[in-house]
Amino acid sequence: MIDQLHQTLAKIRIVLVGTTHPGNIGATARALKTMGLNRLELVAPRCAPDAETMARAAGADDLVEHAGMHQDLVSALAGCRLVIGASARLRSLEWPTLEPPECAVRLLAEARVGDVALVLGRERSGLTNEELARCHYLVHIPANPAFSSLNVAAAAQVLAYEIRQAARRQAGECLTDPPRDLATAEEMEGFYVHLAATLIELDFSDPEQSRTLNRRLRRLFNRARPDRVELNILRGILSAAQGRKRPDRFTRRQSPTLVEQTPPQAYSD
Repeated sequence: MIDQLHQTLAKIRIVLVGTTHPGNIGATARALKTMGLNRLELVAPRCAPDAETMARAAGADDLVEHAGMHQDLVSALAGCRLVIGASARLRSLEWPTLEPPECAVRLLAEARVGDVALVLGRERSGLTNEELARCHYLVHIPANPAFSSLNVAAAAQVLAYEIRQAARRQAGECLTDPPRDLATAEEMEGFYVHLAATLIELDFSDPEQSRTLNRRLRRLFNRARPDRVELNILRGILSAAQGRKRPDRFTRRQSPTLVEQTPPQAYSD
């Protein structure tokens, strides 16, 4: 399943058109690599990748070094069965527009069959109408209407993240903690009995009027759902509060004079 996921992601091209600042190429490469995408295509960048590009790539130098260089968008899209263009604004002309999550799902579905492309335009002006005409869909990142202009690398990061998330869902991958060895109902009941008895011994609660307190404490620890190790710690605290553990059990019993006269290596914990 993981190999199939990598093969699918490898068929997704991220195409940058007319990038003005070479640093944005490196930042985009970094954004892509963090999400498992590794195919970058450059269409007529104003400046070729340079030292700043590599610095901003921050370890994604290989994506920059292997990036395709094209004079026009037609060349960059050769062989693609699906092309989606990113637009920072909603266009007045009618064009099928997708939200980023839907864009990711469509790209992945088509990438199982062949190459697909996600096209991002120039920093200031985006894609021209002629370039948009080569796209099957547009994708729009819903941002603050009063300030909706995203840096091209930031937009690439958002869209690459959505692709990664969609791919993980389809592969059944999820971030979950390993199963915990939770305390059982009877172990919790023993703890509650111990807790109630300790509170009475400490004169914290009145045995005749502590039902509400005990119910609240049950709710508290039921929400926490302690595991067995945690429950043992709690019961150890209760036993210490009851005086069942010697208060000086962690104190060394030798006298200061003896400690000074005896070499350190003669003692161990």
